[in-house]
Amino acid sequence: MTETATRPATALERTNRQTLGWAALGLLLAALLVVPIVVGDEFVYHIFITICLFAALSTAWNIVGGYAGQLSLGHAIFYGIGAYAGVILVNMGVSPWFGMFVGAGVAVVAAVVVSYPCFRLHGPFFALATIAFLEVFRVLALHFRDLTGGATGLMIPLKIGWEWMVFRERLPALLIAFGMLLVCLAVAWAIRSRRLGFQLVATRERESAARAAGVATVRVRLIAVSVSAALSAMVGTFHAMYLTYIEPASMFSLQLSIQIAMFALIGGIGTIWGPLLGAVLLVPITEFARGALGAEAIGLHGFVYGLVLMLVVLFMPDGIMGVLSRFSGARKAQDGGDEGHIAAASPSRTPPEIGKPVLKVENLEKHFGGLHVTNDVSFTLREGEILGLIGPNGAGKTTLFNMISGFLAPDGGSVSVLGRDGTWHSPSDPGEYAALGVGRTFQIVQPFAAMSVEENIMVGAFHRFHAVADAREAARQTAHRMGLGRYLEDEASSLTIGGLKRLEVARVMAMEPRVLLLDEVMAGINRADVRRAVDLMLSIRETGVSIIAIEHVMQAVMALSDRVIVLNSGEIIAEGDPKEVVRDPQVIEAYLGKEFADA
Repeated sequence: MTETATRPATALERTNRQTLGWAALGLLLAALLVVPIVVGDEFVYHIFITICLFAALSTAWNIVGGYAGQLSLGHAIFYGIGAYAGVILVNMGVSPWFGMFVGAGVAVVAAVVVSYPCFRLHGPFFALATIAFLEVFRVLALHFRDLTGGATGLMIPLKIGWEWMVFRERLPALLIAFGMLLVCLAVAWAIRSRRLGFQLVATRERESAARAAGVATVRVRLIAVSVSAALSAMVGTFHAMYLTYIEPASMFSLQLSIQIAMFALIGGIGTIWGPLLGAVLLVPITEFARGALGAEAIGLHGFVYGLVLMLVVLFMPDGIMGVLSRFSGARKAQDGGDEGHIAAASPSRTPPEIGKPVLKVENLEKHFGGLHVTNDVSFTLREGEILGLIGPNGAGKTTLFNMISGFLAPDGGSVSVLGRDGTWHSPSDPGEYAALGVGRTFQIVQPFAAMSVEENIMVGAFHRFHAVADAREAARQTAHRMGLGRYLEDEASSLTIGGLKRLEVARVMAMEPRVLLLDEVMAGINRADVRRAVDLMLSIRETGVSIIAIEHVMQAVMALSDRVIVLNSGEIIAEGDPKEVVRDPQVIEAYLGKEFADA
């Protein structure tokens, strides 16, 4: 297969694009501060203050809703907590500069309480929980009248000055709102460009693959929602002081929650600057319409948001940032049929000596209702050994893999892994298996599609390195060993199926595992790719990695395996040398039927 004629961008071209991007961003931020000062109109000041506030709130929401992929439809919980904490403390004589941190602390506690049980589940539970708790907090604000003012709300004491965030002029309020926007953008950029950001995106894209790479998915999501809640609460404190009046319906508003999520969606969800662009586009339109039409424009902003959202979904599904990215040619598109060259394995290669046991499976049992999926399965994997695991469809191979990688708890039996300290351990979840050096691929390939090839491999490298530079260097070295070096900057989704399978192996190898579990990595690829995959597996074995491979490609099983185990109906029916096993009558019967076994 040949590549398309698209010319890869040079390093200089990429640097120039990045420079232009930063320059454009700098001009936009400068405009938010300079334009209202030059115009000098109070209403224009209000519009730009509102842009900064909503951009900051949307940026904070994007950390959990975009990076982590957890849709928070009740994010105004944290905004309202910050607003009430600040105002209540102001009424007690405490400056809102202190109150905003108190509100942030309360918001973090609320975020963890709401999120922790939801993040351990799959599905829409987090989105539903945030909506439910938003209503709970609104009712609580109505109930505790002595503290919150109930339905009447709370007025802000008109104490003028920086200490109280209340001013006669608009400029100081603009400076504070602009400063909060910069803080939110800086935090969002810092998270996305560091280890946590890569792990959050990986968790959003493919949670199972992220867990297999050693990512503590619940923990990183809790960090994201905590940071997001704290920032939202701090913005809420200032906004309350700016409005000078708060009440439950507006502070704990579902409409506000959807609105700040919509800014991120329109600007580019999961991007650093998308929420800012969404707010810059939408806020002036709605505010100018309200100013021009007055009472006649009540509810107009909802119509504007809905219209813009509809147009974005139809014509810009990746938001404004997606259009800008395509326009600037930030990514090159190419077929990539030949994912790179791997040195061919020499037929005269001498396999390394088989060493001591590194993994022991003892009497594993698994039931799904009345179905006995695995029945008393036991075997041992030794250092430097390639163990082939074969059997007809439905034999229980993938279920067995899920149990020996921590994704499925056995009903009976145990799995033991030899640690680097020389002692045996019994891990219970994918993170513990990864820590002990057990890495796995998946039957259905699971790339992080929104990330580049390099970033995919970096997720595995982060298991060993905390610094981004170290993980990037390790990823590059691994990519070149796996024949993916020239595709480092391509999106993972641009690779062929053979390339994706190799990418998944590369991601695991970046973790430097001692045991590699391969689940049908040669299924669906052509004969040439099978040969390259066999060479790759043999080269991995030469580094001392022990391999268990589920395969249906018998050519690969025969070329790779030192030993073969055959599963049928959840039981081991044969084990031993590959050439002898494939001639076993029980194995022939399991694959082809009794009439062939008797022939």
